[in-house]
Amino acid sequence: MSTEEKSLNFIEQIIEEDLKKGLSQDKLRFRFPPEPNGYLHIGHASAICLNFGLGIDYNAPVNLRFDDTNPSKEEQEFVDAIKRDVEWLGFQWDKECYASDYFQQLYDWAIELIKKDKAYVDSQSSEEMAIQKGTPTTLGTDSPFRNRSIEENLDLFIRMKMVSLKKELMFYVQKYR
Repeated sequence: MSTEEKSLNFIEQIIEEDLKKGLSQDKLRFRFPPEPNGYLHIGHASAICLNFGLGIDYNAPVNLRFDDTNPSKEEQEFVDAIKRDVEWLGFQWDKECYASDYFQQLYDWAIELIKKDKAYVDSQSSEEMAIQKGTPTTLGTDSPFRNRSIEENLDLFIRMKMVSLKKELMFYVQKYR
């Protein structure tokens, strides 16, 4: 038996620290979260091997959790192709899940965080957010919307959900006409 210690990547280091702090081995869960809006590429294969490899190393289940947050770009063809690719790489998932299965829970958590003043609605464009986020060597700047009132954030967030539901409904009506 070799006395050489295994070199751990940063994810394994975090897992090992958590286990040393008392996290029970049977609480470990891993996941591979692809977006079903296209075919997988080599980067996905690397992520699959990492996530399922951790499941093997720690004898823990790995879920295949599809990040189906944009129904206008997702197709069953891509879901089926992803499942075939994971199996082709020699892995088997424990549960097949979809992010949309948890939308209500995620929404409820967002409402809770807004009510505790720990989250807010940022009305900047993605380009503006990218600029104010900073870099590894430069501090970011606060969003100009960070200090909105809890009431205003709740109102905006709830209205965002209504707009999103209306758009999704219109998409399905057009798709299935």
